Order: sequence, then structure tokens, then C-alpha cells
Amino acid sequence: MLGCGIRALWVLNQSNHVLFSRRFPTVDRQWRVACRRQRIQDNSGTSNSLLVLLPSDNQLVQALVDKKARDGSIQGTGIHDTDSVEGSDSWVDDPITRHIISLQVLSMEEGASSALLWPLILLLKGQFQILVLPLVQPRHMVAYNDLCWRAGCGSPMELKEDNQQFQGLSSMLLGLPCITGAFVVAKTIGDIVMGDAAEAEVLFNAGACTGGSLDSLTVGIGITNTASRGKAAAPPISGAATAVATVAASATSTLVGSSKGNLRPADKDVLRNFISSSMPFGTPLDLSVLNLSSLRINGFSALDIPPTDQKQPAWKPYLYKGKQKILLTIAETVTAALYDRDDVLDMLSLSGQINCRADLEGIPDVSLSIACPSSTKYESFTFHPCAQASEHFLDKQTLNFSPPMGSFVLARYLASSSNSRPPVQGFYQLSMVSEDEGAFLFKLRLMEGYKAPFTMEYCFLSIPFPRQRILALDGNPSMGTISVSDHLVEWKIVVSGRGLSKNTEATFPGTIKFGQMLDLKMPNKHRKAIHYYHGEEFNPEIEADSETAKGQDLFQEKMSKGDANLAAVDLDEPFCWEAYSYAKVSFKVNGGTMTGISLDSKSLSIYPAVKVPCECSSQVLSGEYIFWNSLGIYPQIALLKN
Repeated sequence: MLGCGIRALWVLNQSNHVLFSRRFPTVDRQWRVACRRQRIQDNSGTSNSLLVLLPSDNQLVQALVDKKARDGSIQGTGIHDTDSVEGSDSWVDDPITRHIISLQVLSMEEGASSALLWPLILLLKGQFQILVLPLVQPRHMVAYNDLCWRAGCGSPMELKEDNQQFQGLSSMLLGLPCITGAFVVAKTIGDIVMGDAAEAEVLFNAGACTGGSLDSLTVGIGITNTASRGKAAAPPISGAATAVATVAASATSTLVGSSKGNLRPADKDVLRNFISSSMPFGTPLDLSVLNLSSLRINGFSALDIPPTDQKQPAWKPYLYKGKQKILLTIAETVTAALYDRDDVLDMLSLSGQINCRADLEGIPDVSLSIACPSSTKYESFTFHPCAQASEHFLDKQTLNFSPPMGSFVLARYLASSSNSRPPVQGFYQLSMVSEDEGAFLFKLRLMEGYKAPFTMEYCFLSIPFPRQRILALDGNPSMGTISVSDHLVEWKIVVSGRGLSKNTEATFPGTIKFGQMLDLKMPNKHRKAIHYYHGEEFNPEIEADSETAKGQDLFQEKMSKGDANLAAVDLDEPFCWEAYSYAKVSFKVNGGTMTGISLDSKSLSIYPAVKVPCECSSQVLSGEYIFWNSLGIYPQIALLKN
């Protein structure tokens, strides 16, 4: 990764205990040499405020604790307000400081002052906090230190003060490729510790494609009944496939201690091995877990030599040998907020990715055409580094790529379609008839406007009540089954294996009885981020005092008056309010996409020419798909008024 060096990285849990740390002396030496070369410590007025040496784990933890006490959280707000302190990240007034933070590290020597450590890439992943410190030039740290003490900064444009021009934080970060590289390193480390570093899912028909292309690695990502994949000529095929699966599984499977925010010694060994292979001496080279696992097992042999007239790309460290085939899958995710109200528009957003697995011998070039309907508006389209995209025509996008080993994401996109209809439509109503009893009604329309080959594989609906305990539920749905726990009602409308391919209406009326309401409140620091609910503006500071002294009676009174100023249950369920109830839907639809994007296997061509079977599939998955209670109060985006 050109222009990127990593000085150090840390993995911490939510209690700010260092679980894993790694320092790279080679890169850190470059930083110290650069400091001496520019004589920052001797000639700069801010030299004493910059940290030259890497902090110890204890110093880092103490700096994080101090930052959390000062800013309310490790990320902070990134917004300059009345609570901002000179020298802090929020003083810069740029939201990027929530992800690129600075720390004031105290020296272990008695009486010594604190020193600035920047830029620290912060990634929150599950129960873990990943911190990555890239190498920047001393002048960049001096410039950031100046911004932390100057008012009116944070603009992407150059700032003027006393007839001098100063570069804003955003402008400075745009010119630092090490920042982007450090974000990639942090994301990869986060995926490994959380077990998310698996291959992209590629669907296929086992009856049409038999054996030879997929190894046991794909079992973990939902592809079964496949034969072992052929490897390089030197090792035995079955042994290589099994060994690669074992190593990759150890790096990509969910770590046992991850749910508790711990790492076992074996998990730390996985991280050490990955870091040693992917970024030797602190320079990121290849962050693909699959590639590194394959290299560690297979290595290179005298028989595994690329053609002399072709350059072997970095994303294909060894050549495939075995039965050739190409598998392509379009996976779209739909996110929705459905209100069933005349005064509020439903919100719908679409994102998707094209997953590919091309098991091809040699280093061929592949050309593929993507059908893109003109009725769909594309907000962004990004591609894998191995791909080159031609100019986008009216209804077609052509890609030329040299595929890497294994499954990979060929393209990602964000889009909106005027012709797309949500696979699940309808409404949810909940009305409290007494202090502890409510009547509800669901009326849903499934697959309305969809025809074959679209098929709904499954559809589940859940209604969370984390603030109240469910004592009883009375009601019978028109289809599916119901399960009830203390704080959740789950309606399994369509279960896997039964499928649904036609327009169907599902209803579920009933009553629900609750126990005593739990007294859980949202911290006051987070209240000020909430401004508009039900189209009205309120003062969260005033409301915070009124609700702490009153209980269930006040809740019923505010419910009857339509008052929106009620406390959130906690930060884990920020939208489960006393009066803000919702239902969340999870579904999967096979056989097409909502945007109309499709792949044609007949348009695929390979050079050098070879006949290879190609199979294409597509699916639509639900993201945050929410039905808000149309009889209650709801949060919505506040629109600017003229």
C-alpha cells in the first residue's frame, strides 16, 4: 500500500483494557528521524506538545480514560459547542474527528506535561475498539495542533487569520494516503477479531455445477455440497484444500471470547501471524486473509510459474489449477422506514454488491456487461481494484477484470428506483387501552407487484419492548407462527423451505399485556442530538428534568396528549421509546433485484478464449426495515424550512 506506514496498533475492549498491541520500530524510527531532521523539538514553538516516542499501553489507556471524561465518549461529538475545550478534537469542529482522534498522553515522569498523539484511527467493532496510528510528517501534527487552538476551523477550504492562510483539517487529510490505508488496516483487524473476514457469498445451483470449483472455505459462507478446489501443482490437492480451510477458518470464524470482549492466546496468535504476513515491518502489502492463508499453506513451487508474457497481479499470488467455472451473484439490501401516514413520506434506500468467484487457470482477462435500467438512479458505483470500468452507457456498464483467487466483491453501488416497490408493505398499529394493556394490528402485503422468478425465501417480523415485560399476548395471525419472550414478540410469516412467490396478505390482530415499566433513561449528553419528532420542536434540557420525577402516570398522560418528549430506553435500542414503538422485518427474496440490475452470462467473454460455464443469481435482503406505529409518535428526519 504505497505511501502508508503503520507505527503501532491496539485492540481494546469496552472497558479500555488492552487485549492486543503491536508496534513497528522500523516505521517509528522514520518518525523520530523526521522529527530530528526538521528540528521540531528545538525550533518549533509547539515542539514540546508533540509526542515523539510511542506511548506504553498504560499511558494509552489513561489518555483514553481522560478523553472519555472530557468529551463524554471516546469518539466525542466532533461538533464545536459550549462544552468544547481548547486543544480538544471537538474544538476543531469537524465530524471526522469522531473517527480520527487525538490523545493527550501524560509522561511517566513526575511533573511532566502531556503531549499530543495524532492521528489515531478509531474503529468500534462489536465489543472491541481498534486504534491504528499511521505515519505522518511532523509538519502535519504541528498543523493539527495549531487547529486545536484556533477558532473557526474545520472547513475544507483554507482558513484566513491575521492575513495568513491556514489549511483546514479536511483539506489536509485529503492529501494523506496513509489515512485511507490506516482505515483499511483497522477494518481488516476488526473483521478478524469479530469473525467477519469471510469471502463474499456467491450462490449457485449445485445441480447445474458439479464439483471442482469451491473448497470447504465456502461452507462457512453458505455454500455447501461442493468438492475440494484444485490448488498449485506441488502440494496434494485435497491436503492443500483442507489446510487452507483450517487456517482461514481460524482467522475468519467468530472468536469464542469476542462476545465478552476478550481474546484468547490462540486468537492473539492468529492476529500476530496475519500482521506479520500482511504488513511486514509496518508496511501494508496484502490485507486479504484468503490470499495469505493460501500462500502460507501452498507456497510457490517450480511448477507454479506464470506465463513469461504476462504479469502476475498482486491479488492472485498463485495460479489456480482445476475445473474452471465462474459464479456471479447480485446481492441487494433494502433499508426502509414505513410510516403509513399522509403527512410523512416513507423512506427507502437500496444498496448492492456484485459478488464473483472465477476459478480460471492462468491469468485471463474477463469482460462482463451489467444491465442497468435507465429508470434506476445510481448515487455511486465502485469497483474492485482488479476491474476497469468503461464509460457508462444508457442501459449498460461493461467491466474488464483479471479475477483474483476465491470469492470477492466485484462492484458495489447505491441506487434508488422510482419503479421499485418494497417486498413487504402494510402498516402496524398499537394503541394503549390502559396503563398495562394495548391492542395492536398488523396488516401486511407480501410480494405485491412481484412475479416469477421472484420468490420470498423467508420473512420474520419482530416487535421489541425492552422497557416493558410482556406478561401475556392474545391473538392469532392469518399465517405463520408466533413466539413470545419477556421483551420480544416474533412472528414467523414465511419460513425457509416453504417459499412464497405470489401476492399474499397477512394480518395479525391481538392484545398484549405488560408488567411494570423499567426505569431506564438515556444519558443527558445524548439528548441534545434529538430535535424533531412528530414534526414539532422541543427543548431536551427542560424535558429531561420533567420525566425523571414521574413514572407510569406521566407516561399515560403524555401518550394521550401526543407528547413526543420521552426518554429513550438506552443506547442499545435508541429508537425504543416509551411512545415510539416499531416492528422490524427480516426477509430474503431470490430471483431478481429491486433496481432491475442484472447480469447476462451470454455477454461474458474470456481472453484467451476458453469455454467456461457461468452461472448468475440475484437476491434481495432486508437491512433496517422498520414499520413505525402509525397510531403513535415517531422519529423522522427534520426538513429544512425556508
